[in-house]
Amino acid sequence: MPNAVLAEHQTHWRVMGEGPRSALAVHCSLAHSGSWRDVSRHLAERLTITAFDLPGHGRSASWDGEREIQSLSCAIGAALVPDGGKIDVLGHSFGGTVALRYALDHPERVRSLTLIEPVFFAAAIRGHPHTQARLDEDFARFVDAWDAGDLDAAARAFTAIWGDGTPWHKLSRMAQRALAAQIHLIPAANAALFDDVGGMLDDCRLETLGVPVLFLQGGETHWIIPQISKALAARLPDATCVTVPGAGHMVPISHAKDVASRIGDFLDRT
Repeated sequence: MPNAVLAEHQTHWRVMGEGPRSALAVHCSLAHSGSWRDVSRHLAERLTITAFDLPGHGRSASWDGEREIQSLSCAIGAALVPDGGKIDVLGHSFGGTVALRYALDHPERVRSLTLIEPVFFAAAIRGHPHTQARLDEDFARFVDAWDAGDLDAAARAFTAIWGDGTPWHKLSRMAQRALAAQIHLIPAANAALFDDVGGMLDDCRLETLGVPVLFLQGGETHWIIPQISKALAARLPDATCVTVPGAGHMVPISHAKDVASRIGDFLDRT
């Protein structure tokens, strides 16, 4: 598992599978590159996946709090992609927003784009104040805990919405501490996810992205996810939305075989 300075950030990554098509995969917040292990196993004969640990995650160096985290993540991904040729790009949750921004910044390098539950809240909120108000209600417990400096409570509130369904009290104390230690990375992404600091919603950026895009979501996910996918897909020239029944936000981990099957079907037409 290689480790090097990429985009001026000490970064760890791993390569999985041995398929003829090269892919770049970006994991969700509070996880690491190993979260792609099961999906990659089911796609091993089709894809060679390079997955890196986001700043502050896994074995990569801590985020320094200075460089905008989505932009830094995109730069790291770009450093892992060799010049020439095209790759398939996959992203989950926050990683989905990184994948989308990478594709918009480097369309010439992208063959296809798979966005699994992208938490690009700005896409659903823009022009819909009622959506913002409803989302604020859902996030109130997390915001209150964060503002009070209670990291355990903030992590508990966050995972209650975006986790795999495991109750906080059933996590080991080690796992709880690890989540609390990383929870600062969640508000670190607010400028990208809520304010669109990367300008992805600017006029014509999405409309001119000429690559096939797959939106993949769980059937039991948070209500905002279908709204995000619908808003983005409406502006993309070639977008498909697929739902995995019975799955939640952590669908690539809980339903890896189903996710891999749907990605495989998507790759067949790209």
